[in-house]
Amino acid sequence: MISTLQNDLLIRAAFSQQTERPPVWMMRQAGRFMKEYWDIKNKYSFLEMCKTPEIAADVTMLPVDLLGIDAAILFSDILVTAEAMGGDLSFEQGVGPRFSNPIRSVKGAEALSIDCLDKLQYVADAIKVIQQRLDNRIPLIGFAGAPFTILSYLVEGGSSKDFKLTKLMLNNQPELAHMILQKIADVTVAYLNMQIEAGVNAIQLFDSWALALSWNDYRDFSHYYNKQIISKLNRKDIPVISFCKGSSVFAPMMVEAQPDVVSIDWNADLKNMKQSLPQGIAVQGNLDPFVLYAEKPVIRKKIIELFERMRGENGFIFNLGHGIMPDIPFDNVKYAIEVVKEFRY
Repeated sequence: MISTLQNDLLIRAAFSQQTERPPVWMMRQAGRFMKEYWDIKNKYSFLEMCKTPEIAADVTMLPVDLLGIDAAILFSDILVTAEAMGGDLSFEQGVGPRFSNPIRSVKGAEALSIDCLDKLQYVADAIKVIQQRLDNRIPLIGFAGAPFTILSYLVEGGSSKDFKLTKLMLNNQPELAHMILQKIADVTVAYLNMQIEAGVNAIQLFDSWALALSWNDYRDFSHYYNKQIISKLNRKDIPVISFCKGSSVFAPMMVEAQPDVVSIDWNADLKNMKQSLPQGIAVQGNLDPFVLYAEKPVIRKKIIELFERMRGENGFIFNLGHGIMPDIPFDNVKYAIEVVKEFRY
């Protein structure tokens, strides 16, 4: 599949091969900072957008057509696995995701289904539509939420600032937490392998809330399951990117799960990070997304500084340390991508 891509910069960088410039894509690149996204969003609910393959493809293609990025990422949500398992999921304007049936007991955990791949078929269907539209121009990244992050939403019943209920479960009922995490991990393996079979060119595992954990809790309740998932993927020619908020802390453990790429947040020096990791592990990142609010000369300066710092390092994918915020000016995002694409090693 690699050889058929017209632009395989991302795949080559992910496998730590030499590239003429860093490839660029951005987390949440098909999102709310685009007028064209709202033109679609105002007609459909968020879950309708995710579950209708043609609409999911429309949204996935927005940054491809409007920004000229080097990789598309499937338009979906990390919580679709939790919904398929039995979570009653809704998205409330200004609030975010909600589960009306939070899982806080053995009975609730036992009710979670692991035989639920058929409920996620719409994702495979969307991948096929997107790949037809991409027509081998650039790679398509598939993804899933990592078990700890999914657990936190299921236990809290939605987003949380302090993860109090989740941490109470980890401390008081670790067996219950492990039971839920194992179920999520099993579903995630099947789900990601379904995406690979449907035709994605790369995979990213999002552990968005890992930063809430101590080192030992990350090891036991996050890393253990991420490692399990990555080891069971049909990953021939498919690079695996591991992302978590807190990767500047957890990267030494993250590499033990043997991803091809570790996505680094903006708190770390990227070159130091890269050189501290085993040979052959690529890095992704790590511009602070808030830079994109700045004036264009500042945006250029910060990107070029990062690139000069990374000069001579194979295995570097340019991205943000986290996702694009909804009110970042579209022109600034477009400009940042132009700066990246002009650069040459």
